[in-house]
Amino acid sequence: MRRTRNRLGRGLGALIATATAAVGLAATPAAATPAASGQTIQPGQTCTAADLGTRHPVIKSTEVAPTITHFKGWYVTQGSTGTQTISTNVQETISVSVGVNGSVQGSFAVEALGTVGASLGLNVQVNYTTTGSTNKSITWDFYQPGYYGLYEGTKKVTGTYGSLNCNRTQQGDGSWALKWTEGPDTGSYTTFTTLEEGAVRCEDKVPANSIMRKAQGLLDCGSPAATAKHPAGPVPSAKADQAKHDADNAAAAAKAAQSVKATQAAKPAPRAALNCQPAVYKIDVPGKPLNWSAPALANDGIRLRESNWTSAHLDNWRLCNVTENNGVIEASLWNWGNGGCATIPADIANREQAYLTTATCGEDDLQRFYIYRDVPGSSKIGLQNKYTGSMMGHDRYADGELIRQYSSGRPDGTGTYTLTAV
Repeated sequence: MRRTRNRLGRGLGALIATATAAVGLAATPAAATPAASGQTIQPGQTCTAADLGTRHPVIKSTEVAPTITHFKGWYVTQGSTGTQTISTNVQETISVSVGVNGSVQGSFAVEALGTVGASLGLNVQVNYTTTGSTNKSITWDFYQPGYYGLYEGTKKVTGTYGSLNCNRTQQGDGSWALKWTEGPDTGSYTTFTTLEEGAVRCEDKVPANSIMRKAQGLLDCGSPAATAKHPAGPVPSAKADQAKHDADNAAAAAKAAQSVKATQAAKPAPRAALNCQPAVYKIDVPGKPLNWSAPALANDGIRLRESNWTSAHLDNWRLCNVTENNGVIEASLWNWGNGGCATIPADIANREQAYLTTATCGEDDLQRFYIYRDVPGSSKIGLQNKYTGSMMGHDRYADGELIRQYSSGRPDGTGTYTLTAV
C-alpha cells in the first residue's frame, strides 16, 4: 500500500460628566506596556485613544477532530493489485467560517484564524473555502489484496473567540488608563488543515486520533463483506453510511438555525417604548467639524456632515435603553431628526464595510452598540455593533462619507469619535 500523501449599568450622565470633569482624573502610565509592532495583543497591555474604534481576537477554546470528507470501501483481489482510480463519495463538507457571517469577512476573521493556527502549531485555512462537495477520484497503488478504505480527510478545527477592545480601566490607585480588555463580543469559528488522501486496511496499525484511524473506523471490519471472498470493487459500509447521515443532519440543523437567526434579524420585534436619557449628543470626528448625520431618505445611510441650519436635528442623538457591564456601555442610538435607531441593514449585515443607517426602533441586536470610552477628562469613544461585532468607522474624512462597519476597525484611528453634549 502506498504511503499517505498530503495536499493543501452606569448612567450616561456619568459619560458626559467624565467628558467635562477636571483633568485631575487624567490617566497615568499603566504598569503594562504596549504591544510591540507585529506582536500579538494581550489583555492588560496599554492602548491609545486611536485604538478605541478597533478590536483584536482572543481565542477562548479550540477543538481538533480528524474528519473524513470522502470515503469508499474497496476490495482488492490478487488480480486487481496495482494502480487504480476510484471514485469516493462525499462524507462531510467543511466550510471555513468566523462569527455570524457564515464565511470569512474582513481582517478580524483572518487574524482570529491565524491566531488559532499559531496556538495549535497547525497550518489552518484562514480564507473562506470549503472541502469538496462532490465525489472525488483518488488514484492509488495497491500492492497486496485486501479490504481497503479509500479516503480524503483533514483535521477539523472549531472553537470560540472573544474580542479585545481598548477601553478605560481604573487602576488600584484610583487613576485611569486605556488598556486592552476582553469585551462582550463572542463567537465561534470553523476551519480545517491540509487535506490528506490515503488508503487503509482493517489490519493496519495506525496512530490513534489520526485521519487514517478515523477512516479505518468507517470500515466494517469483521463483517462478511470484509472477511469473506469478495469480487474486486466497491464494498458497502454501514458505518460510513451512518456517519454521512449524521453529518448531513448536523449540517441541515446548523443551516436552519442560521436561517431562523437571519429572519429574526431582518424583522425586529417592535419596541414598546425607548427609555432614552435626556442628554442629546453629536458624534463628532475629534477636532473637526464633520459629525454623524442620519439620513433624511429611507434608502440612504448615516453620513459625515457639518452641522448647520438645515441639519434639522439629524445630527442629534440620544442614548436609549442603556446598560453597563464591566465598564462597557451598551445602548441604542436614537436620532432626534428622523426618529429612527442606528442599525446595520439586515440584508448586508454579513458584509465587510456594510453601511450604517437608521430604521424603526425595535428589539434587535443590529440596533445595539457597545461604547468604549477614553479616560475621564476625554469624551472620545469607539462604537461596536452588538450583532456583527464590527467596529464603526469611515473610509476617508469627507463631507457625505458613509459610516461603515469594519471587522477590526480602522487602523488609522478614523474609528475614534467624540460624544459631545449639545
